[in-house]
Amino acid sequence: MAYLFSYGTLRDPAVQRDTFGEEVEGEPDALPGHRLEQVEITDPDVLALSCERFHPVAVPGADSDRVEGLVFELTDAQLARADAYEVDDYERVSVTLESGRTAWIYAARG
Repeated sequence: MAYLFSYGTLRDPAVQRDTFGEEVEGEPDALPGHRLEQVEITDPDVLALSCERFHPVAVPGADSDRVEGLVFELTDAQLARADAYEVDDYERVSVTLESGRTAWIYAARG
């Protein structure tokens, strides 16, 4: 099992059903020291599923910045499906959340 912190479209039930085959429940948490910017999505499959042309992307910010979201406990297979859903503008990185939990996030590709 792995923890995945989501602040964007992976919180959407329709995106979850398509990506994971089911809806997944998450717990509120936050990512300290980061802020959100927007990335334009050009992948037609992701556009069709999310219905959003711009998606949020976490980038490092000031110590006082924080990004709120949900943390999901996923199987390795579900995490691999999340990897397949995310576009090349994102990379999966390990972070420590405000709760102290270590989780994966999809952040701006550095």
